Amino acid sequence: MTGFVGHIEKLTVKNKKFRQVLFTGRHIQLVVMTLQPKEEIGNEMHENVDQFFRVEEGKAKFVLNNGKEEQAVGDGGAVIVPAGTWHNVINPSPSKPLKLYTIYTPPQHPDGTIHKTKADAQAAEHH
Repeated sequence: MTGFVGHIEKLTVKNKKFRQVLFTGRHIQLVVMTLQPKEEIGNEMHENVDQFFRVEEGKAKFVLNNGKEEQAVGDGGAVIVPAGTWHNVINPSPSKPLKLYTIYTPPQHPDGTIHKTKADAQAAEHH
């Protein structure tokens, strides 16, 4: 099939993996993510990548510009992180997972990437 067709909200809420790439195009990538209670993506910056996030379930804390800005975002909320911006996404809940999806332009992960846990993702990034 060309492109991606799917019910993104259902796919995001159903996802139990830290990161799963659903679609990779030449200029765009769609990824669903689940952050466990108190888990975070980790402070990162993509020099040439714009990134869109949408929260489908739970509450997220977005920390931008090395802590200079913080935004709380709940179900249905979205955040765009421009290229060159330091950012972190944190699940502040002590008991509930955070379900979100993100769109990278351009793609950042190999097509078909699945990381069951954050530890799996970190191990893959070190190779």
